[in-house]
Amino acid sequence: MVDLGYGDAGKGTVVDWLCATRPVHTVVRFNGGAQAAHNVVLRDGRHHTFAQFGAGTFHPGVRTHLARHVVVDPLALAAEADHLATVGVPDALDRLTVDSDALLATPYHRAANRAREIARGADRHGSCGLGVGEAVAYGLAHPDDAPRVADCHRPAVLRRRLTVLRDRLTAELGPLDAPPIDDCLPAFAGFAERVAIVDGSWLAGALRTGTCVFEGAQGVLLDEWHGFHPYTTWSTTTFANVDSLLAEAGRPGDVTRIGVLRTVTTRHGHGPLVTEDPSLPFTDHHNATNPWQGRFRFGHFDAVAHRYALAAAGGVDGLALTHLDLAGPDLRICRRYDTGDRLTPGPPGDLDRQAALTARLLRSRPLYDDPPTDWAEAVSAELDTPVVLTSHGPTADDKRTHGPLLAAAALARAG
Repeated sequence: MVDLGYGDAGKGTVVDWLCATRPVHTVVRFNGGAQAAHNVVLRDGRHHTFAQFGAGTFHPGVRTHLARHVVVDPLALAAEADHLATVGVPDALDRLTVDSDALLATPYHRAANRAREIARGADRHGSCGLGVGEAVAYGLAHPDDAPRVADCHRPAVLRRRLTVLRDRLTAELGPLDAPPIDDCLPAFAGFAERVAIVDGSWLAGALRTGTCVFEGAQGVLLDEWHGFHPYTTWSTTTFANVDSLLAEAGRPGDVTRIGVLRTVTTRHGHGPLVTEDPSLPFTDHHNATNPWQGRFRFGHFDAVAHRYALAAAGGVDGLALTHLDLAGPDLRICRRYDTGDRLTPGPPGDLDRQAALTARLLRSRPLYDDPPTDWAEAVSAELDTPVVLTSHGPTADDKRTHGPLLAAAALARAG
């Protein structure tokens, strides 16, 4: 499952619905890290913002697996587990497995991330300030020294890697607002004692055992290769990671691909949002303005951008359309810009091309038609893809299926 926007489309509530309506063995997180914010609200009013745990965790027995593409933050994970315990889920850590090869996010990554973002001033990228991108960048630059989950079992190795990391970042950025290494090591050791750290073969067994839901983070329009550079995430937000994990598990192509999007196209922080309209009468108390990302912005449904995301993701089998409860007479569909009606994805890695695309979007203006009378039908027509699920509110009870793809009692290897 991927988000076909800029994130915040409702992936959490869709994953929760899937886990409420069929037997799911494991929710697999396949990208991102602690900066994810997938909100789930239960009918009794309980609420949790899922960051690293899978959004099916409210359902007894449903496991979470953090694949090697996830940047794991043990300190944030412990805090998230504590909050889950206060809302009736005391065993979240017991149902968690973590790939040993996943990168670790540390207080030094977080401090460096924030220092860089502050230094950008008015040219901020809209980072969440949690060090995820910093951990990825460091892992690419220094693959042999990057702290990984397996190192939590090896305190001497972890100490050495944290020391090298701190010293390199301090030399580049100056003193970091981060604790001493000796204060960090016990927390990482406690994580290793409490959580099941596994190798890459674990997922193959889970796939043989039962249905797995692959839950993506962020959105395709923020993808590290296909997003609008530089306002992107250091993460592959398309299905590419899922495809590689399934291939390694001997299950290539064994997936149902779902794309999630809102009726209202939104964006948190800086970067293009062609259909932004400050007059839209919307608020989102789960996505407030914060000092790192900036304000949460609302726009009309941007079919041009979502068509681009769909192409960049390689297509989907069906769409989950959320926030139908906001689709009133003020909300319209943008089918084309004054600069054209098509954005074409390029080859991964050409960031100059993506920056030029960003410049085009920043000067584009939306052209609107009258509001649709049937949103699901209009979105399906614009994206040439069936809408298979609609969400008319925050809980699983507010979901409606359309057609047979998600209506069956069991879902073949959800993606």
